[in-house]
Amino acid sequence: MANTLRLYLTCIRNTLEAAMCLQQNFPCQEVERHNKPEVELKTSPELLLNPVLICRNEAEKCLIETSINSLRISLKVKQADELENILTKKFLRFLSMRAEAFQVLRRKPVQGYDISFLITNYHCEEMQKQKLIDFIVQFMEDIDKEISELKMSVNTRGRLVATEFLKQFI
Repeated sequence: MANTLRLYLTCIRNTLEAAMCLQQNFPCQEVERHNKPEVELKTSPELLLNPVLICRNEAEKCLIETSINSLRISLKVKQADELENILTKKFLRFLSMRAEAFQVLRRKPVQGYDISFLITNYHCEEMQKQKLIDFIVQFMEDIDKEISELKMSVNTRGRLVATEFLKQFI
């Protein structure tokens, strides 16, 4: 793993550990017996904390928004060229269509980002906080690796096809 990626992921891990101290069962202030994620609704500014933006470079960043009972993590994945752009969009769309399997993955990402996670106090009660953090950091590592492997595979396949095509003219 590249040193900049390791530092980037370590920074995200430390920030998530600090941000994941969510209040247990904070009731909605507008509707009785409801518990809605304040980071999504943004009804009361006093319940929202300052968002944290962590950037690896201009194209790769992570936005962590925290409220009293929920946490939203939005990721912008590296897209250096047109091929990576296409591969990233297809891969993340595939994952978003299966959001139920991930439980914390949002179907629709925050505008300007490629993928988003929503963690509520319910998720922290049902799952271990450290496991949630490990999942998100591992997810980021895997996406980086997977897109690089897909890009190499497409380039290799393109070279093979071009070689076979050019053999006709020899």
